[in-house]
Amino acid sequence: MIEQSTGTPLDLIRHRRAELREAMGGVESALAAPAPGRAAAWAEQAGVALGQLHSDFAEHIAVTEGPDGLYTDVLASAPRLSNAIRRLGAEHTQIAADLNAIAERMTSVASQEDVEAVRTATTSLLARLVRHRQRGADLVFEAYQVDVGGET
Repeated sequence: MIEQSTGTPLDLIRHRRAELREAMGGVESALAAPAPGRAAAWAEQAGVALGQLHSDFAEHIAVTEGPDGLYTDVLASAPRLSNAIRRLGAEHTQIAADLNAIAERMTSVASQEDVEAVRTATTSLLARLVRHRQRGADLVFEAYQVDVGGET
């Protein structure tokens, strides 16, 4: 079962949540950078931030869906939450696919129109990630009556 003391799986989840939030902020900052007349440079900077987000999200999936991950623990202690876990897992698949698609689009940014299209798609993805993180925090709270926060 998830513990609240230092060095426990719950601490790892908190740490990963904070890293994911930080990466999301990095993407948001990169998206807000000026792009007129510098679409390729903008795309390179945004691509680096997106790569960090992709890496942190992959780690998030491993920590939650892995054999010793959060979802296994939640199912063992609170099987009533299996539908919520299934939904979060499906969101992982969709978000990862969207991250890949945006990264692919980023490689061909050549104009201000391309920048705007990538900004729109990425902003939508960030909003989905925010909601996903909220649902994940709700899951942990429902299972353990613990607030994982993650903004340390």
